[in-house]
Amino acid sequence: MIRRRPINLFSLSFLDCICCGFGAIILLFVLTMGSQTEAMRDMRERLQKIFAQQLSTIAQFRTEKEDLLRANSRASQVVQAQQEQDTLKALLAQMEQQLQYQAAGGQRLLVEIDELKKDIAARQKKSEIELTVPPTPLGLPAGSNYIAFVIDSSGSMRDPSTESLWAIVLRKFDEVLDAYPQVEGVQFLDADGRFILGGLADEKWLPDSPEVRSAIKQALLRYSVYSNSNPVPGIVRALRVLHDPSNADMKMTLFVLGDEFTGTADAVLRRVDELNPRDKDGKRQVVINSIGFPTSVKMGFSMGNTGVKYANLMRELTYQHGGAFIALQDIEP
Repeated sequence: MIRRRPINLFSLSFLDCICCGFGAIILLFVLTMGSQTEAMRDMRERLQKIFAQQLSTIAQFRTEKEDLLRANSRASQVVQAQQEQDTLKALLAQMEQQLQYQAAGGQRLLVEIDELKKDIAARQKKSEIELTVPPTPLGLPAGSNYIAFVIDSSGSMRDPSTESLWAIVLRKFDEVLDAYPQVEGVQFLDADGRFILGGLADEKWLPDSPEVRSAIKQALLRYSVYSNSNPVPGIVRALRVLHDPSNADMKMTLFVLGDEFTGTADAVLRRVDELNPRDKDGKRQVVINSIGFPTSVKMGFSMGNTGVKYANLMRELTYQHGGAFIALQDIEP
């Protein structure tokens, strides 16, 4: 029987073949990797160039953006400077207009003062011509049975040395009061509308008697309440509170003693016209008279033309309401 040699699958030849195959595969892998590395290197270089170009573009964009921002900033500064220049021009124009108004107001004030001086000179000349005629108190309508006074008690109407009303104010008040020897009621208020003596809600008029007249004069001499330099509130309250339209027998006369006015004349004239309207015959129920004192001009109390404004208002007010306005030339008694 023939003995066969056993077959060895993993012989040396087999291992050589296997190693050669693996070596070939490794060689192919190495060759392939080399080509891929070259391609990757090329791609990396291209990417680096693209990245550098993008960075250059971004830097250029940033430069252009900064230039644009600087240009916008300069433009906004130019616009702001132009606006400030326009504002300054408007302010200068406004100041020039105000200066023109002030100059025009000063010219008007001078004209009004000249007219007032002429009026005073004319009145004085007329009084000098008629020396044979005894002086009569101003605005004394026949049959007045109620008289009221509105007296400005502000600082300009007071003697600085005594802080009492000027002596000429008290003297003119006495002259007017004494011109009515007998009436049914008397009353007097300050420029703010306060009753200087009495004047309760149920008894607004003071009864006329020698004792009441003496008390009135003493109260006015010692009156220490300073009013505003504007008699309009006192006039309005006197017409609203003292005048009784239902009393057909009442013939009221109102005297205003003052030196300054700070409001608007047209508004005052309309208000007083509403409170003291004309009747069907065109007559007023209350006669309004006024005495103007030159204290604001002589003593330099007024910083504006309040004295002239008072004279103009009272001249028109007394004319419309049947009375008279007397402008005194001096404050010395």
